[in-house]
Amino acid sequence: MTIFLASVGFGLVTASVLAVAAVGFTLQFGVTDVLNLAYGAVMIAGAYIAYVINQAGLNIWVGLVVAVVACSAGSVLLNSGIYTPFQRRGATPITLVIVSLGMTLIIEFGTQAIAGGTSVSYTMAQGPSVRAGGLVLTAVQLVVIGLSVLVMIGTHVLLRYTRLGKAMRATAANKTLARNCGIRTSRVINLTWAITGALCGLAGVIFAMDAGSFDATSTDLFLILILAATFLGGPGQAYGAMLGAVVIGLATEISAAYITPSYKYVVGFVALLLILGVRPTGLLGARA
Repeated sequence: MTIFLASVGFGLVTASVLAVAAVGFTLQFGVTDVLNLAYGAVMIAGAYIAYVINQAGLNIWVGLVVAVVACSAGSVLLNSGIYTPFQRRGATPITLVIVSLGMTLIIEFGTQAIAGGTSVSYTMAQGPSVRAGGLVLTAVQLVVIGLSVLVMIGTHVLLRYTRLGKAMRATAANKTLARNCGIRTSRVINLTWAITGALCGLAGVIFAMDAGSFDATSTDLFLILILAATFLGGPGQAYGAMLGAVVIGLATEISAAYITPSYKYVVGFVALLLILGVRPTGLLGARA
C-alpha cells in the first residue's frame, strides 16, 4: 500500500505537468489546425532558458516567468514564420507534420549545440515534505500541482466567459464561418499561439523541475504522453486533455511502481494506440 500511495503522489505531479502541456497542445491543434510536434522541443528550450536565468544567480521562479514569455513569443514566430507560409501555399496536414518534425530537430539540436550534450539541473531547494499516510510530496511538487490547477481554472474561464475564448471556440469549430461572422480569425490564431506557447514554456520548466535533470532531448518521450493525453480526451478538447492527463499521468507512474520504470512510457504509447483504434475522437470528442 505504501508503494501504491507513493506512486500515486508521483502520478499526481506527472499528471499536473502533463495537463499543462496537453491543454496547450490541444488548444493549439484545435484552433490552428496544426499538429505541432515541435511542441516538446519548445518545452525543452523553455527549460534551458530558465536554466540560464537560474545559473545567472536569479531564483528559478524568475527563470520560469522569463521562459513563459520567451516561449510565447517564440511560438508566435514559429507559426508566422514557418507554419503560416506553408498553409498559405496549400500544404496538406501531413506536410505540416513533417515540417514540425524538422523544426523539432532544428530546435533540439540547436539547443544542444549551444548548451552542450550533458544533463543539467536547476539550483533550487525542494522545500519541506508533506506526508499523508504513504503519500509524500515536496513543497515544489505541491507548487507544481497548484500551478496546474490554476492553469485548468484559467483555461475554463478563458473558454467559457471571455470574448477571446468564444472566438477561439468558433474558430476551432469552423474557421470560414467564424471569419464570415466578423471574427478576426488571424488575430485569434496569433493570440492562441501566444497563449499556448506560454503554457508550453510553463510545462517545460515544471517538467524539468520534476525530472531533476534534463538535456536537449528529454521531452522526446514525454511528447508521447502529451499525444496520448490529447487523443484520449479528444483532439482539440481542452477538458478532454485535462481528463487524459490525469489518466495517463497516474497510469504511467503507478505502472512504474510494479513494472520496470524505464517502460512506463510504453503505457502511454499503448493507451494512445488503443484509443486511436477504439475511439479516434477520444472520450469527450464527438463521433463523426
